[in-house]
Amino acid sequence: MLPSVRNAPIEPSRDETRLMSSAKLGSGIGASFGLIFVLVNTGPLPAAVAVLFRVLGTMAFIAVLIAVVVAGRRPTPAGVDRSTAGGFALGYWLVVAAEVAAIAAGLVVLNGPVHAPQAAVAWIALVVGIRFIVLAVVWKLLFFHGLGAALMLCGVAGLVLASTGSAVSTIDLVGGLLPGAILLGFGLWGATRSGDSPVAKSVP
Repeated sequence: MLPSVRNAPIEPSRDETRLMSSAKLGSGIGASFGLIFVLVNTGPLPAAVAVLFRVLGTMAFIAVLIAVVVAGRRPTPAGVDRSTAGGFALGYWLVVAAEVAAIAAGLVVLNGPVHAPQAAVAWIALVVGIRFIVLAVVWKLLFFHGLGAALMLCGVAGLVLASTGSAVSTIDLVGGLLPGAILLGFGLWGATRSGDSPVAKSVP
């Protein structure tokens, strides 16, 4: 009699493991940026509201970290090479280097010739959004396209507000606090979602 395989566990393939590793890692990175955005840009809010947002942001960040750690402790299936499961490969570091250079160059221009330091937070949100669009290609994760696009929209809106002389508090909320909330939300969702979610599929 042949042994039953109906209840046998199905081990994820190399691509599926790479996808899960990249998604969880990206969620942690995104949540880190999100917490920084929230902590730095809640100043214009009333004190009680600012404290509430900071507490909620910190709790969301901790929840993401716990989900990422739990996922990282799960055993890697036999035959899967962790070195190919996304992560800090050359492509990632090239993206980071370009991001740092773009942010630095933009801040020099905004604080120098343009004389618009209030637009700095919006510029950073725009560059971070572009970073996630590129990572979506490098790590082949569809949901990073949506995250990157949302951040880019916030960044562009913040830059437009800055160029029209809007209040600094408004620019900080649109170009800083809102991107922070988006990053934390996407990070929490990405760290806790299932690997077979339609938007979690890797790009062919």
